[in-house]
Amino acid sequence: LRCRPLSVEEQKANVQSAVSCNDTKREVTVLNSLFKQADKTFTFDTVFGPKSQQRAIYDHAVAPIVDDVLEGYNCTVFAFGQTGTGKTYTMEGEMMQQVGELPTSAGVMPRAVRHIFDILEAQKADYSMKVTFLELYNEEITDLLASEDQSRFLEDRHKRPTLSLMEDGKGGSVIRGLEEIVVYSPGEIYSLLQHGSTRRRTADTALNMQSSRSHSVFSIYIHVKVTTTGNRELIKCGRLNLVDLAGSESIARSGAKEVRAREAGELNKSLLTLGRVITALVEDSVHVPYRDSKLTRLLRESLGGKAKTCIIATVTPSVHCLEETLVTLDYAYRAKSIRNKPEVNQKVCKSVMLKDLYKKMEKMKQDVKAARENNGIYIPDETFVLEEAEKKIMRDKVEHMELSMEKQSKELEKYRSLYLAEQKHRLNLEGQNKELKVTIETCKREFLDLQEAHSRANMSLKEKDFIISNLLHAENVILERAKVLCGTVETASGDIADLQNKLGRQSKTEVENKGLLFNFRSQLDQSLGLLRNTVVRSSANHLKRRIAKAKDMHTSGVQCMNELVNTLRQRSITDSEQMKLNISSQAIAVDNFLAVMVSEAEQVLTEVLRSTSELKELLAFSAEQQELGLQKSLTSAQAMSKTSIDFFNDISTHASRLMKLMKQSQRGCSSRLAEFEKGFEEAAIREEQAALDKIAGILAGLTARKTTMVSEYVGQLNERYSEEQEHLALEMSSLQQVSDNGKKEAASCAEKLKNQILEDMSSHANTKDKMGDVLQQCLKGSHHSVSYWSHTQSCLEHLNKSSV
Repeated sequence: LRCRPLSVEEQKANVQSAVSCNDTKREVTVLNSLFKQADKTFTFDTVFGPKSQQRAIYDHAVAPIVDDVLEGYNCTVFAFGQTGTGKTYTMEGEMMQQVGELPTSAGVMPRAVRHIFDILEAQKADYSMKVTFLELYNEEITDLLASEDQSRFLEDRHKRPTLSLMEDGKGGSVIRGLEEIVVYSPGEIYSLLQHGSTRRRTADTALNMQSSRSHSVFSIYIHVKVTTTGNRELIKCGRLNLVDLAGSESIARSGAKEVRAREAGELNKSLLTLGRVITALVEDSVHVPYRDSKLTRLLRESLGGKAKTCIIATVTPSVHCLEETLVTLDYAYRAKSIRNKPEVNQKVCKSVMLKDLYKKMEKMKQDVKAARENNGIYIPDETFVLEEAEKKIMRDKVEHMELSMEKQSKELEKYRSLYLAEQKHRLNLEGQNKELKVTIETCKREFLDLQEAHSRANMSLKEKDFIISNLLHAENVILERAKVLCGTVETASGDIADLQNKLGRQSKTEVENKGLLFNFRSQLDQSLGLLRNTVVRSSANHLKRRIAKAKDMHTSGVQCMNELVNTLRQRSITDSEQMKLNISSQAIAVDNFLAVMVSEAEQVLTEVLRSTSELKELLAFSAEQQELGLQKSLTSAQAMSKTSIDFFNDISTHASRLMKLMKQSQRGCSSRLAEFEKGFEEAAIREEQAALDKIAGILAGLTARKTTMVSEYVGQLNERYSEEQEHLALEMSSLQQVSDNGKKEAASCAEKLKNQILEDMSSHANTKDKMGDVLQQCLKGSHHSVSYWSHTQSCLEHLNKSSV
């Protein structure tokens, strides 16, 4: 892709650039952000920005193509784009009249010519070369190298003799009467290019000062002699087509009027056909419309054929031509996906080629001899030209009518086969629809059964809720009894506290008694000391009296002390025995109470566990039954959905089979039409030859009669085709309606059933989870109560032991 720079006039008018080229990434970005839209980026094999040079374009894009031509391939290079984007400048550029260095502005054509001669001279090859140069204007082919009087050409340039385009029977095209000129040097080719370019039709428009109003094709035929093993000489043939297309243009923007407007219309028509051909090739279409335009017939080998092709798309960065630029980029990007299948031209033996040349020379000699001896049919030039023009017009009309007949017959066969297939398919659909209705009724019955099972499950859930409420009530009763037990335990703990206080008072009394005994001992020691002192001072008598008194006093004191000790010991024994009896009685009562409470708690826990296990088994059985019912419903719904999917898959399979039958029918019709076309052409040629032998008037009558016959036949086909098409359209619409209704009804029923089943399953799962959580909480509460009472019993036992 090549983007030209802004022109001087555009720069003076401050026209914005709407195209950005990235040569490194090979991307072209259209700046739609100027219009508040998203930018579009296209990727190509090579991108040349506004600053690119002619030599760089040739070296990267065209030079490998020229090397392939010299290897024996047929190759094509053509420029494609809007008017005024530089197609002719890229292809031709500045021509060079003399031998020497090429100017920097030289285009693809002169550079290719110089490249070819440089390679052949470097190889010192034995070669021959010939060129042709033609112009396609308003669907008429003109030879730009034909020899004629220059003055006559200038006076009547719009009445040039046109050439006819023929099929070569190998998928290619042959132009009858196109002059081939043998060349020996680059200078000769430059002169021919310059001569042919000046004869091309150009005009001044608002978009371009010198706009090409026609397509041109410059072809170079190269024959190179190759010596193989055994000194056998072969001729290697290659052809290079350099095509300069006229640009597409908007008539309103280019300012074309009258003749120029008609020219633009024809150009746009041929380029539109080229776009349709590119689209058909990219989409791998069965029918490629090559025959809709002579331009596409000329480029048939280059687009999807055996040639190697290089397309140079040219665009302008001007924001005023943004729409045309987007169209060009889109077509070029799609054309990049076309895949040709290049094949090397078969090498021809030199003797065979010379034999063909001798045959052509003999034919030309016979033509010259017949002209000299007046041995043949001669008519005036004007009559011959008129008859040739009329024959050409008639051939074009017949060709157009044959194409339309071929297309209509293909469509007729297609719709007929479609109608038959759809009729058959409609019957199958009706049968399948009945089966589907029966299946739906069965599913409805199963759904009612499922609803009944669901109601039963709800009833069982209500029963389970009642059981759970009873369990909760029993748990509340247990909690009340636990509160009463807690009060009893608190009373017992108060009694134990009083007992501990009594024990404290007793220990205090014992401490006081120990204090009194200590004081008595101390007083006794003091008295004995005083007695000893008295004994020392007094005399022996007095001492004896005192000693006797002291002994009496000591004896009485000892007796008093013994009595006091016995009294205290007896009282202590009595009090301790009483305390032991109180403590043991209290401990036995507490132990009995706790044992009774633990046994009752264990009985309640056993009952709770038993009822909980029964409830769990009941819940598991109910859940299993509900899951089985839901699973059956889901299985039936899946089976119904699978049946519906298989039904619609069968519809798509029948449709694909129908398309295959259509393609086969199309191929058969095309072969029959080709045979009809061939027979019609042969009959027309024979009748025209006979008419030429007799009189020109008979030719006109025969032509009119054939035209009338073909038009009547085509009219009948059109009427029959329109009637069958209307009938087929009605049948197709009714069949489509039935299929759509059946599909919608089946899809809605399956979806509703599936949603309801999934809701039931989810609600059942939630209920099951909640019941499991409640049971777990009950079990946890029961175990906690038992552990609590066990802990209480152990604590009281420990307290009793410590108190004792």
